[in-house]
Amino acid sequence: MSIETPPTTPELSLRYEQDLEALASIGRLLATQAGQRLALSAVLEELESRFGMIRGTIMLLSPDGNELVIGEAQDAPFDSSATISYRRGEGVIGSVFQSGKPAIVPRVKDEPRFVNRIHRRPAEEAEMVSFICVPIVLGNEVVGTLSIDLPQESQESLNERSRFLEIVASMIAYDVNSRRQESMRHETLEAENLRLRNALGEKFRPENIIGNSPSMQSVYLKIHQVAPSDTTALIRGESGSGKELVASAIHYGSPRAAKPFIKVNCAALSETLLESELFGHEKGAFTSAINTRIGRLEEADGGTFFLDEIGDLSPAIQVKLLRVLQEREFERVGSNRTIKVDVRLIAATNRDLEAAVEEGRFRQDLYYRINVVPIFLPPLRERKNDILLLADFFVSKYSKKMNKNVCRISTPAINMMFAYHWPGNVRELENCVEHAVLLSSDGVIHSHNLPPTLQTPDESRTAPIGSLKSQVELLEKDLIVDALKCTGGNISAASRQLGITARMVRYKIKNLGIEYKHLFDRRREI
Repeated sequence: MSIETPPTTPELSLRYEQDLEALASIGRLLATQAGQRLALSAVLEELESRFGMIRGTIMLLSPDGNELVIGEAQDAPFDSSATISYRRGEGVIGSVFQSGKPAIVPRVKDEPRFVNRIHRRPAEEAEMVSFICVPIVLGNEVVGTLSIDLPQESQESLNERSRFLEIVASMIAYDVNSRRQESMRHETLEAENLRLRNALGEKFRPENIIGNSPSMQSVYLKIHQVAPSDTTALIRGESGSGKELVASAIHYGSPRAAKPFIKVNCAALSETLLESELFGHEKGAFTSAINTRIGRLEEADGGTFFLDEIGDLSPAIQVKLLRVLQEREFERVGSNRTIKVDVRLIAATNRDLEAAVEEGRFRQDLYYRINVVPIFLPPLRERKNDILLLADFFVSKYSKKMNKNVCRISTPAINMMFAYHWPGNVRELENCVEHAVLLSSDGVIHSHNLPPTLQTPDESRTAPIGSLKSQVELLEKDLIVDALKCTGGNISAASRQLGITARMVRYKIKNLGIEYKHLFDRRREI
């Protein structure tokens, strides 16, 4: 009997109607369930409730297309289900995977191909259980299998069940294909979005800032977005992370670029001096005011005013600065004349302003005035991909400044830089590189040229971590690897640089375990 042809007897007609109802219900489940695993689980539960199925398993093609992995399985061991798979030809499921044809086993005990990889069937159960496995086919490709255990039935009844399951499998195939296409579209969109973000981040990277990490590309996009406006920006980040560079990039990317860019560090001056520095003073306003002085705010008229370490402002200065932000006006110290200014304010801090507001040390209204567009600068330890770029830039900078020909950084020195946590951020890295360039004597920055704060016993060899022989071997290995890198892997040229024979270099490469082929032969092939 074919399920597509209505039967004539009342008993078969009832079964036909039940099968149609089951297919309609399975179709609804596949259409309404959001997740694939939930949908497949619902299908198996439907088969169990309608046909007395003991257990069911749906296997799906792995991403590499070489094996079937569990899509959903009833009564499978939770801890092993993620690792269970079938290759073509393995067991009954693997045979269906290979042939693309259904397999019907009237009694499980009589089938030697069962490997019981997913389910553990007791011997007494295997005596009374039948098994059906049908392929899930998409086009001409088997993309999975649907298999069920059910109470032992006649061969004719099993054949009918098999044909029914083939219809269910085709519905699952359509659902799996739709979900995979949607997933591929989503992944393509995500990849394209990431590519465009990276391209935009590189396009908008200011010339005065170095770094290609994703976190810095987000900073570049924020700079590009905020620069054309007059909106107040608050730059947050740890000390030494480059907040002043970001403020400079915003100014020189804005319509005010040709106007003054005035910077004041709030932490560097006392309250009295800072007030005079910001607003200026009149002659005789206080004991040392022998002349009238124009404040930095007036100097910034038409341009940008950068207020660094704004979290250190005193309450009195905060009140006056709030008025500048609201009205763009102020009075000099010792004067009643109101001065109007046209400035754009950019602030920066390494403090937790939110905590300061809660504790009453920072005015809440001022906080909201300056925190219009926050820009967060990540610490150097969170963007380690940028360390080498920054270090190379500083090497070039200080080599020119000191008139020294330092061309590169050795591998052990690079490893030390990546292992260090950089509490002082980019500023500390710059100081370390300046120190190393000063001490370098052979055009290479070695690990021992770096400051003591970066030194570790393994890298610096300043601690007794082995015998004299082992320490000499470490030094020899560093020197030979550095020479080979300088000469592009040319052993003859490296031997001349080291002042030994090429035969000796080859001997040392072998004896010291230097991975010459891995490091240099591949470069030549490329």
